[in-house]
Amino acid sequence: MTNTRIFLVRHALVEPSARALIYGSMDVPLCDLALQQEALSYRWLAARLPAGARWVVTSLSRTRATAAAIFAAGYPEAPLQTEPDLAEQHLGEWQGLSHEAFAEKLRHPPHPFWPHGADEKPPGGESFSEMVERVAPVLERLAAETPGGDIVIVAHGGSIRAAIAHAMGLTPHQALIFSIKNLSLTRLEKQGADWRVAAVNEEPFTPVAA
Repeated sequence: MTNTRIFLVRHALVEPSARALIYGSMDVPLCDLALQQEALSYRWLAARLPAGARWVVTSLSRTRATAAAIFAAGYPEAPLQTEPDLAEQHLGEWQGLSHEAFAEKLRHPPHPFWPHGADEKPPGGESFSEMVERVAPVLERLAAETPGGDIVIVAHGGSIRAAIAHAMGLTPHQALIFSIKNLSLTRLEKQGADWRVAAVNEEPFTPVAA
């Protein structure tokens, strides 16, 4: 039975001015200082990710910039395939609001570990539940296109949680309990018709030799 492995990396930390806002699917740049300070994380990912993998990014530049930093840290540069449907949740008219102003707009109780509930749908945007429905078919297609191979996807906290929800058959509310840190690694495997979760939110734990 073929075993397709999918390595999901959350993009690096974005700039401070963006972190002060609810940015969702806005195209915001990475933090220059973090790019310098997180050299260990990039080296760890460059060594940890499988050689010869198919690389996928989203339509947001922070994922492409993160991939470029991993290549610069020692992973052999690879072509980047763009999958717009793996982008972060679109928060519609609420994108760009301060965290305080965003909280005042909510019509449902927030999730204990997320700024909003899974079914909260901002005007002109989408709910996290809808995002899971958007991400799932892309994940299935990529796995079907790469039987027995490896795929590295540089994505977002929301889309990685959505992928976990699909793989584990969780409700969107349950999927929001997972911590997905910047530059962490989540590993999924597709065996035949079944999904397996190999790891969630792996972080660098030992120095990588230069």
